[in-house]
Amino acid sequence: MGSALTTIGLPVALGIIMFGLGLTLTPGDFARVARHPKAVVVALACQLLLLPAICFGLVLLFQLPPVLAVGMLLLAASPGGTTANLYSHLFRGDVALNISLTAINSVLAVVTLPLITNLAIQVFLPGDEELGLQLAKTVEVFAIVLLPVVLGMLVRWWRPGFAERMDRPVRIASVVILVVVIAGAIVSNLDLLVANAGRLAGITVLFCVISLAVGYLVPRLFRVDRRQSIASSFEIGIHNATLAIVIAQTVIGSVEMSLPAAVYGVLMFFVALGFGFLIRGRRVAGNEGEPVPTGVGRPATAGGGGTDAGAASADR
Repeated sequence: MGSALTTIGLPVALGIIMFGLGLTLTPGDFARVARHPKAVVVALACQLLLLPAICFGLVLLFQLPPVLAVGMLLLAASPGGTTANLYSHLFRGDVALNISLTAINSVLAVVTLPLITNLAIQVFLPGDEELGLQLAKTVEVFAIVLLPVVLGMLVRWWRPGFAERMDRPVRIASVVILVVVIAGAIVSNLDLLVANAGRLAGITVLFCVISLAVGYLVPRLFRVDRRQSIASSFEIGIHNATLAIVIAQTVIGSVEMSLPAAVYGVLMFFVALGFGFLIRGRRVAGNEGEPVPTGVGRPATAGGGGTDAGAASADR
């Protein structure tokens, strides 16, 4: 039963989630990057360079066992998670930017995820020939990550009405799948989880807080506007835990390696919610570079992402 869940159930589950993501994407989501190059470049630099370095330092600080250390780096290398759009919408971020970042990150992850994971294995599990993402396994990552997204985009282009109708059912299925995947990962390695529960909870919560803070503060330092910084924060701070679990269990073949992502997948919802209320509480009227809203509506410049938010708020 456990083997069937790992080899068949998990890839199918992630495929449904990524297909749902594809149903919300259009080629314009990639082209939009040209209109906000600074925000995109800063966010991607945080995601691809800064966070893996921070995660590496946390792994050393918490002295995790080697297989869990690699699992943490695998999580750090995973692109934005499936709830970032929803949080960005709730806390008035630029959801259109979230969608664009997710689209780009999903493509880049085909290269960056195997690279970071292999480096982590060389550092923490040297000489283990059975682990790692060689060429054949990297092709599996490509198939798991990109092909369902492309299929979803084609369906949206071919049958936009069907894509609209499928949005809610796929989102509901994604939530159910996420719960099942996390529960399966935890039950399969309950002893190891219990032995390292304190350290895993501590490092995943701290990593999530740092990721959210980096995603918000670094763009602000580079004078990226507040709405885009909020979008960047949730995109960087909410990692795709499901993807990390599937790669660990199905592609690499290590259920133990999926435990950090499983614990993170549970705790990140509460951490991100608290962080959202924190930055919302610091909001003041007339933020620099943004018009002050009058009445009940937001100005047109801020509402541009609102249309995207309505269509994509919960696909993530």
